[in-house]
Amino acid sequence: MKHKNIMTAIMIFILGTSLLSSCSKTFFSNANTNPNAPAPSSILPSTLLSTVEGSLAYTQGGDLSRFTQYFTQQTLGAYNQSSAYYTYVITSQDVDQLWGNLYTSVMENADTLVGLSDAKMYYAYSGIGRILKAYALQITVDTWGSVPYTDAFKGSNEFSAKYDVDSTLYNTIIIGLLDDGLYYLKNTSLGQSGPNATPGTDDIIYNGNLSNWIKFAHAIKARIYLHQSKTNPSMAVNALTEIDSAFTSNADIAQFIFGDAPTANNPVFQFNDQRAYTDYPSGTLAQTMVSLNDPRYPMFFDSTYNDYDGVGIGTYYGNTTSPVEFISYDELLFAKAEATLRSGGSLTDAQTAYVAAIKNNMQKLGVSSSSITTYLAANGTLPTTMTDAIAQIAAQANIALYLNPEAWTTWRRTGSPALTPAAGTQIPRRLLYPLSELNYNTNTPKGSTLYSPKIFWDN
Repeated sequence: MKHKNIMTAIMIFILGTSLLSSCSKTFFSNANTNPNAPAPSSILPSTLLSTVEGSLAYTQGGDLSRFTQYFTQQTLGAYNQSSAYYTYVITSQDVDQLWGNLYTSVMENADTLVGLSDAKMYYAYSGIGRILKAYALQITVDTWGSVPYTDAFKGSNEFSAKYDVDSTLYNTIIIGLLDDGLYYLKNTSLGQSGPNATPGTDDIIYNGNLSNWIKFAHAIKARIYLHQSKTNPSMAVNALTEIDSAFTSNADIAQFIFGDAPTANNPVFQFNDQRAYTDYPSGTLAQTMVSLNDPRYPMFFDSTYNDYDGVGIGTYYGNTTSPVEFISYDELLFAKAEATLRSGGSLTDAQTAYVAAIKNNMQKLGVSSSSITTYLAANGTLPTTMTDAIAQIAAQANIALYLNPEAWTTWRRTGSPALTPAAGTQIPRRLLYPLSELNYNTNTPKGSTLYSPKIFWDN
């Protein structure tokens, strides 16, 4: 992918975010409407697609990743606000920006993208828009539980959007969005054709490859089902079915690759570059990897970078052009290993998927074949009991999901790896609802904390 295309998308993202009407329809008023903004009908789906993709990558790779990597102790917030978050000193105001970005820059723009694409019968965009919306809603539910959706995009006069139940959002709304998205992608011939009808370089994630978008939709469905499989073996069976239709190699990974121009840099790099003494690799994860003789250590931790204890975030994740990964092939292989056991499958089959997960993650990072072989010889065999085997799968997945919010979800579902709270006696299980919602939306659930109520699948 050319950096020129990435820069174009980033600039479109920034422009689009400032021009389109403001978000969360739960509290913004008409005073926030830009009178100079173009009418939605005049916006091309190609412009909005780049906006949504860039916004999603910045939001996940920025605020959402930062909160969740502190909770899983993948990184350490050493000073100032980062230190407060690392020790769970988090207020409702602290999450306002994250909430607003997910609702405005991502989901509202995706909703507009879907509406425009449906009206023009640009079915490729119709399908992609729904898949992006579904993914954004999934990570939103995993962060807060019950959230607004049904009433969330009805216009700026909607001040009291109802909160949809988290399990309903998962199994009815998100699955419905994905099924509809798959329908449109598989039936593009029924829609309009022409130069603006199908994505190309405006699609930073897959460059217009609709087959990969179909795989991504199945990967999201696999996540949805795996998250609910702990007490429901049928959900594990569903997860395995979706995995079979999802990614088949590292080439299929759903990710957004950033550019080398200052305004297009990866959000992890931007954060650490602009704020001295903030995020650093956590001693918890570092010590774990040292104890395992993990060859990925130098990919995660850059000892040449002059920051906290002389160790910085490695270049694969913390460089200017580093990607933000949404769902990777290795994540699905770990999911396959876990789902195999939860569905009553054989330890042999789970073992095969588990080894493949570690191998593909290391290959993606550039680990040598000999180092992979050595690591698997020491750490590639699962325990014989289901409980211990799943704990080991989750512990290895936590390493592979470095900086990905899915690591926090995996820890909440499985309790692995074993973590000692950085403060107090508990590690957060959710984020607080934002102050903007508490102040302006009377339907916002009251009394929630960082620890309760848990997300419905957190059991």
